Parts: sequence; structure tokens; C-alpha cells
Amino acid sequence: MKKTSIRTRKLCFAALLLALGWLLPLLTGQNRDLGNMLSLIHIPAYLGGFLLGPWYGILLGFLIPISRSVLFGMPILYPRALCMAFEMAAYGGIAGGVYRIFKNKKKVKKIVNIYVSIVPAMLLGRVVWGVGRTVCGLFSTEPFTWAAFVAGGFATAWPGMIAQLILLPVLVMALERSGLFDKGTEQTMEKKDN
Repeated sequence: MKKTSIRTRKLCFAALLLALGWLLPLLTGQNRDLGNMLSLIHIPAYLGGFLLGPWYGILLGFLIPISRSVLFGMPILYPRALCMAFEMAAYGGIAGGVYRIFKNKKKVKKIVNIYVSIVPAMLLGRVVWGVGRTVCGLFSTEPFTWAAFVAGGFATAWPGMIAQLILLPVLVMALERSGLFDKGTEQTMEKKDN
């Protein structure tokens, strides 16, 4: 029964992150340029990876832009939301996976682990986005160029990248301190059930 409550807690938090992914971009007032610059929609995918694990990060990252496109009409489903889905799945999966690898290493401080997880996720996620846009560009009258990749992935997104580098460690550490995502508690509960 307690094992079920842990799964239920994770599903509830995943649903909360999904809803947050729908609502955070509304803070930019549906302004596409400001939204691209701040990238608020990425935060729930990262949090899902860090707090719930890489598989939840992948699932949330993929679902948020697609479902937001269907519900709100933004981002446009093809090619933007589709490419963002793969990009954000990479963010959640890579950040969550790298974080899990170093989480129980006593020599690695938590804040260092968070940054070691965020930076490759940011870079590889943007590469995934660029590959996706390139593939979509093959079926479009406007091919996706290297200049468009640099502009869309880095030049306009740097304020959001800096905000994520500041905000995500604070959120991850605060939410982990809350005890909602304590892996030791989860293992203890599983042992009691057996």
C-alpha cells in the first residue's frame, strides 16, 4: 500500500508539473519573442527529471509542448511543438539521468551535481532541437540553417539559460529538502511492505 502511495505521489507531482508547463508560458503574455527568450516552458521538464527521475523527465518534456499546442494553440504544432517535444524530452531525461548517476556519491556536492546535470542537458537538448528542425526543414520551403540554429538555440535563449542556471538548483534543493522526493524514505517503505 505504501508503495502505491509513493507512485501516486509521483503521478500527482507529474500532473502538477504538466499543468505548470501549460501555465508558465502565460506569464510572458503569449509574447513569442519574450517566451523564446525566457524559456519558462522548459522548467517543468527539468524538475521532472531531477525530482521524479529521467523517465518522468522524458515523458513530461515530450507531453508539455504537444499538449500545450493542442490546448492553447501555442506553440504551433508543426514544426515548433514537435521539435520542442524532443528537445524538452532530452532536457528532462539527460538532467535526470546524470543527476541520478552522481546523487549518492558523497564526494560530489549536491549543487555541483545539479550544475553537472543541467549544462549537458541544455547543450544536448538544443542539439536535439536543431536536428529536429533540420529534419522538419527538409519538408518545408524554408530550410533550417546554421544561423537559425545559433539564433534560436543560443543567441535569443541566453537569458532563459541563465535564469534556469540560477532557478533550477534553488528549486531542486528546496523541493528535495521538503522530503517529498526522499529516495531513502521510498526504499524504507518498500522494505516495510515486504
